[in-house]
Formats: sequence, structure tokens, C-alpha cells
Amino acid sequence: MLTTQIHGVIFDMDGVLIDSEPAWQTAEHLVMTELGVPLSFEDTEQTTGLRIDQVVHYWYARHPWCSANDYDNLAVANKIVSQVVNEISAQGQPMAGVIEALNACQQLGLKIGLATSSSSAIITAVMNKLNIADYFEARCSAEHLSYGKPHPEVYLNCANALGLAPSNCLAVEDSFNGLIAARAATMQTVIIPTPNQATQARWAAAHHQLKDLTQLAGLLEQFRE
Repeated sequence: MLTTQIHGVIFDMDGVLIDSEPAWQTAEHLVMTELGVPLSFEDTEQTTGLRIDQVVHYWYARHPWCSANDYDNLAVANKIVSQVVNEISAQGQPMAGVIEALNACQQLGLKIGLATSSSSAIITAVMNKLNIADYFEARCSAEHLSYGKPHPEVYLNCANALGLAPSNCLAVEDSFNGLIAARAATMQTVIIPTPNQATQARWAAAHHQLKDLTQLAGLLEQFRE
């Protein structure tokens, strides 16, 4: 149940606006296996929604590939990000209903923001690939924050940039880490999980669950009734 008036919609990016999870999985798997980490494509789902430095730390803590003195989180993170940017620029595809959802927000007079764990380089690649930059009044990355999702800071920053109270924002997420961040920011929440995870009980933590963004316009119309 959506329980308060909404003046803005804040979108996560990866897995919500662009089908970038395959790019992330490919890049993470490639770089980590080169380092000797016994990582499967299924294993990469464990880090969905985390900031890239958190992803690298997650796997180093479980399968350290060098001594602590030689551990260079930034170098590994940059290598993964570079690979993701290349993948998105070459073959990135929008998630179903992206333009429809963004247009619906505009038509209803809602402010539109972006709150992502991804770096500015990936944000730029996605905005250019999908040609959607002009829709967003605020684009916030957790790249240089003290904490990424599931910490709420990136969502709080985006609400502030939009000039809105967090409780008057609707956050659209695809990951549990992102959902936790949005709930901690006291926002209304929509979760759009991948089809193979759609029946998991944990999504009950969201105010609403959708199949994809084609359903967002109908949900937003409820605020006008």
C-alpha cells in the first residue's frame, strides 16, 4: 500500500533503467576469475546493488588473491567498471517500459531523480546509450560517499537535490540492497525483481511490487485519484 503523497520518483539505474546486469556479471566474472577467484555467474547475484568497491572487497574477503600489502581495490574496481562501460556502450538495452515510465512521471508533474551505486562513468554511458539524460533533474551516485547501498545516503542526497522530503519520494529498485536503502531513507518503494526472483518472500518489504516499468504509469495514476 502506498501511504503518502508523491512529488518525485527516484530510479535506481542498473536493472531498472537498463539491462546492465549481464554486463556486470560478465565483467565481474571475467576480472575475478583472472585473479583466481572461483566465481560462477550465479555467484555474482550475491553482490547485486552494491557499489563496485564493496563488490571487490566482498570477494577479496572470501577469496584473497594477494597479500594485504598488495591488495589494490581501486585498480580492480576500475577494471570492472571499464569493462561494464564497454559492454553498455556496445550493446546496452533499456528495460521494458523505461520511456513510458519517464514520460508518465513528467505528465503527472513529478520530479525525476537517479540514485545509483554505479560510478559517474557508467551513469554517463547509460544516459548516452538510452538518450534519457534530459528527463532527470538530479543524478546522484554513491561512488564517492562513505557508504553505498544499503546505506540510505545516496537516496537522501537525491531527495535533497530534488528539493523534496524523502517521504514524498517513490524509489524504484530491483535489488534487496537498494530496497533496504530506500526504506531506510523513509521513501515509498517499488520493487521490480528479476523474473526468477519475483516470488521471494523478502520483496514484501517493498510497498509495491511490479513486473516491469510498463506498470508504473498505472500505479502513479493512483496518486491522482
